[in-house]
Amino acid sequence: MAFSFTMSLNESLSITNGTSGDSPEFIPLVKKTAKFFDMQEVSADKAYSARENLRAVARLGAIPFIPFKSNSTMHPKGYQIWKTMWLFFYQNQEEFMKHYHKRSNAETLFSMIKRKFGNHLRTKKDRSQVNEILMKCLCHNLSVLVHESFELGIEIDFKKKEV
Repeated sequence: MAFSFTMSLNESLSITNGTSGDSPEFIPLVKKTAKFFDMQEVSADKAYSARENLRAVARLGAIPFIPFKSNSTMHPKGYQIWKTMWLFFYQNQEEFMKHYHKRSNAETLFSMIKRKFGNHLRTKKDRSQVNEILMKCLCHNLSVLVHESFELGIEIDFKKKEV
């Protein structure tokens, strides 16, 4: 499962089977999120460390904080953002990690959903399991919105706005 999120809310998600990697889902999720949010930074783990992924984030106006795999090189191969971030990663590790560690919010999100709704799916069929995951995410988002509205005294307007 690949998520894009802010403040322990999942804005876009893609559910994949357990044997496929999440990296192919990265660019579509980031593009979808960018339609609704002004992204400044994108943090992801090493599994997403690919030139195309970094370029996609940069083209959307955000800075990709994705650490590099141990065997990666500085050679941009046509992707200037790769060289820029590679140098920043190796020359400013402490600063890079301050930004990167925001991705721990992803682990917090998974933990919150599992604590609240359980670690297992009750349904058997694939389509039902996808729907169950989507409902868990929707219920989680609603509970966070309600909680924050009371905490911050914000009135939520659920009316559809034209995009």
